Amino acid sequence: MIITRRAVPDTAQTLIAAGVAPVLARIYAARGIASVAELDHSLAALPDFASLLNVDRAADRLAMAIARRERILIVADYDADGATACAVGLRGLRMMGADVEFLVPNRFEFGYGLTPEIVAVAAQREPRLIVTVDNGVASVDGVAAAASRGIDVLVTDHHLPGPALPEPAIIVNPNQPGCRFPSKNLAGVGVMFYVLCALRARLRDTGAFADGAGPNLAALLDLVALGTVADVVCLDQVNRILVEQGLARIRTARTQPGIAALFAVAGRDLRRATAGDLGFVAGPRLNAAGRLADMSVGIRCLLATTDAQAQPLAQELDRLNRERRDIEAAMQEQALAEVEAAHALANDHAYTLCVHRPQWHPGVVGIVASRLKDRYHRPVIVFAQSSATELRGSGRSIAGFHLRDALDLVAKRAPGTLTRFGGHAHAAGLSIPADALARFAEAFESVARERLPAAALRPTHDSDGELRRGELTLELCATLRAQVWGQGFPPPAFDGSFDVVAQRIVGDGHAKLTLERDGERHSAIAFRTPGTLPTRIRALYRPELNLWNGLQSVELVIEGYAAD
Repeated sequence: MIITRRAVPDTAQTLIAAGVAPVLARIYAARGIASVAELDHSLAALPDFASLLNVDRAADRLAMAIARRERILIVADYDADGATACAVGLRGLRMMGADVEFLVPNRFEFGYGLTPEIVAVAAQREPRLIVTVDNGVASVDGVAAAASRGIDVLVTDHHLPGPALPEPAIIVNPNQPGCRFPSKNLAGVGVMFYVLCALRARLRDTGAFADGAGPNLAALLDLVALGTVADVVCLDQVNRILVEQGLARIRTARTQPGIAALFAVAGRDLRRATAGDLGFVAGPRLNAAGRLADMSVGIRCLLATTDAQAQPLAQELDRLNRERRDIEAAMQEQALAEVEAAHALANDHAYTLCVHRPQWHPGVVGIVASRLKDRYHRPVIVFAQSSATELRGSGRSIAGFHLRDALDLVAKRAPGTLTRFGGHAHAAGLSIPADALARFAEAFESVARERLPAAALRPTHDSDGELRRGELTLELCATLRAQVWGQGFPPPAFDGSFDVVAQRIVGDGHAKLTLERDGERHSAIAFRTPGTLPTRIRALYRPELNLWNGLQSVELVIEGYAAD
């Protein structure tokens, strides 16, 4: 176990001087927080929508559609970000008087984005305006197909654009060239929320609302929070505000019936909701619909207006998620066997992993890629058969290796190996000809060897240092639990040496421990650790607030250990 302590900049002293507790100041400074202003998570601290390129044009076109009673059709993506963005867009536009419906492509029939085939399906609904959510910035052919049918397109997206932007379309995307919006990390649902804010302001200016103010869009922030966390975007200040405000609504039972139902089927308490619950409880159940069936089930759950409507939909999502886990487990076992049999990582020679079996489910390849990436600490791409002539893959990457940029290089250096691709630094989707797997894997490995130092392939565990005697308290655990942690703003972990004074196996092979240090004893648990621990260990741990029979206590969750 290699533990690397995060560097603590001098700004920690600035935070302490401003009244931040020393332990928290150290944690925040190590994550780039330089002033208490960056810890302001009120809605007033959000940047103005006006800095989003084309948001004024988007508001004008939507206001025109509402005034003329034109039919608007939202075309969504089939993941949790796309589903929540669709629900936010549909709810928000209806609040402002729009005639709006939604269409979500089935990933197995149509693939991703606003394709000409999806435009043909959409045209049967006779929309005058298509609004894409969490997709569209790469849909050059789809936008052209819509224009040929006399349908306008408003693209709301956050993905990195390709060399050409779709025309003619109004594009709102913080990552498009020329956009001055200060956060480049908005999820698709965040972009849609901002467009609604701009539309409400435009309608206010025209006196469209009887009460003058218009609808309370903050009522949609629980959906924004869910999509933002589930899409694993970087939690910069803007996204932390959106997530914290959404969690505040969830914890006070001001949430959508669909989100409440997703928590209920998972046995989670809304009052204790955390960002982790959004990412690991609600998000996977929502994603299961898009992975195995039709994301319209998930969208209808989020659009439900009563518990009675939401519960059966949430139960179906929970069933799909259990099925997804079973498929994933079988695929992961096969993938691990394939990797081991091929000796792909013998002597650490391979920098990347590309694995494929024809029978694998294309909806689960991303999750399996993530599991393999965690196990082998390398960029991984897992492929499934999408047709007789095409493989569809999903990739996950490690720190220091921008996956989408790497795929772009592969496409340029090995023409014909990539049919299409898109994504982010840490995750990407792609399609390749069925006979190009070997050539693709070779080119991908070559790019990784150029861009990754060998040291990057050795996993390290980041620590926020040691906690002194008296610092490991209920108050600290409660404070940390209430914060928004996630991608780019990781939850704190600490390291220290402990005497193991008691240990026993509980549950399905977990070690329940009593640890002692400096005269203080702490309860701890090491998951999936069926063996006997040494009597003294150096441990990396997260302090958690444990609730049992109405009593709260500190529990250390051991993330790694070694004999000390």
